[in-house]
Amino acid sequence: MTNFLRTPEARFERLPNYAFTPNYIEIDEMRMHFVDEGPRDADPILMMHGEPTWSYLYRHMIPICVAAGHRVIAPDLIGFGKSDKPTSTEDYSYAQHMRWMQKFIDKLELNNITLVCQDWGALLGLRLAAENESRFKAIVVGNGMLPTGEEQVPKAFKIWKAFALNSPWFPIARIVNSGSFKQLSKDEMRAYDAPFPSRKYKAGARAFPALVPVTPDNPASQANKDAWKILEKWDKPFLTTFSNGDPITRGGDRFMQKRVPGSVGQDHITLKGGHFLQEDSSAEFAAAVNKLLDKMAYQGSGQVSA
Repeated sequence: MTNFLRTPEARFERLPNYAFTPNYIEIDEMRMHFVDEGPRDADPILMMHGEPTWSYLYRHMIPICVAAGHRVIAPDLIGFGKSDKPTSTEDYSYAQHMRWMQKFIDKLELNNITLVCQDWGALLGLRLAAENESRFKAIVVGNGMLPTGEEQVPKAFKIWKAFALNSPWFPIARIVNSGSFKQLSKDEMRAYDAPFPSRKYKAGARAFPALVPVTPDNPASQANKDAWKILEKWDKPFLTTFSNGDPITRGGDRFMQKRVPGSVGQDHITLKGGHFLQEDSSAEFAAAVNKLLDKMAYQGSGQVSA
């Protein structure tokens, strides 16, 4: 059995703009947390966070999408947020995270999913969608990619990877703050630090950067190449909502627009913000998701969109 820690619930008390009812399922004897808001009979929007954040990242977007009549599910990846946290970096791998997320959508029996993803939420989410194509109806990607190890690695990522592995402190909230245009409040900083009472809880956050496929012989490279074969034939709606100030994923939106057929004719948008565009342009990001789903519903009704 994997050794894991559970963040004390008191760490999550009185977080600003995060009054969502907690939900939990058990995966591999660990507890995985998720937000589940909106009508249960509506098609789900699956909002996937990345590194080193958690579902708190989507706190401003969730109510906007729910207000439009959608069901929003925002999980905390194993090792993050209110989910349990294996204590060794060796407990984490790309394949393991994929297995955990597969079990998540299987247990919740999710179908007709609209994926909204960023950072590692895209590395996992895009593969998840490709490997479960019939269960996803649309994809929205902001500041994310599905690398195969054949791309040029940005200098900013190399610096980040070394920092994550070697920093004795690894200050989570400061990392999120530095990757946003806006200045996080003291309470927002507390919220991002909340899942990690001590360094023992940070194994998952430290492990992620080293798991990105940056060479063709990476264990995840072939599976990602296989996923791209599906995405290159993906004709369902595929929308990019990248920000204008992310040195790590800059240009990824144009790259995907050229490769994914479903991106043709979509209202791609460039939002103002840093890497964590959910902090900088949450309302605009959520509005783009709602607009896409409105457009799909309109076209699905048999009417021709102007």
